[in-house]
Formats: sequence, C-alpha cells, structure tokens
Amino acid sequence: MRLLVKEEHNGYGVFPLFKKGAAIRNLSPCNEYPHWFSCIINDYETFIPETYVIDGILIKDYNPTELIVKNKQIVILEEIVFEWLYVRDENGKSGWLPASKIISI
Repeated sequence: MRLLVKEEHNGYGVFPLFKKGAAIRNLSPCNEYPHWFSCIINDYETFIPETYVIDGILIKDYNPTELIVKNKQIVILEEIVFEWLYVRDENGKSGWLPASKIISI
C-alpha cells in the first residue's frame, strides 16, 4: 500500500539488524507510545514493540532504525505495529515512521 508523508520525520539513530534470539535488557514501558518499550539490545539503547519480545528474548529479526522522510514523500507500507509503520521509500530504504505522520493515498 502506498502512503503519503504529511510531516517530515528525522528519525532517532541508525541501528544494525538485531537477530532473532538476541537478549533484551532493561525493558521499560515507553510513556509516549503504548505497547512499546525502551530497552538495550546488543549494547544499543533503542525501542521495541512488546510483540517482538518473549521472556527477554527477541522473537524475530528487528531493525529499529527510523526512516528519514520529507513532507509529501511517498512510502510503501510493509508492516503496522501499534502506532508505528514499517515502510520502504522509493530508493529501497526501510525504517519506522509514526503513523501520525502518514496518510493513505
């Protein structure tokens, strides 16, 4: 599904791909986004949706990098996880965006 960015997003760092089975430490609820947690994975401080974690272990490959986008840019939806969308841009870069910054076209 093609989506239109209605507000630019600058992201929160670039991260490596964390592999399924990685240990997750310091899991703490995120105050801004329900069902998301701040945590540490492989010594990186980041955020993760609750559905990606069971008993402190990552249950699927995960890259928390947020996509940097401009207003009116087109992106392709790949996954919806609570208030965040995992999308791909026209250059093939993928990352997370808050759903509040996107509209369908």
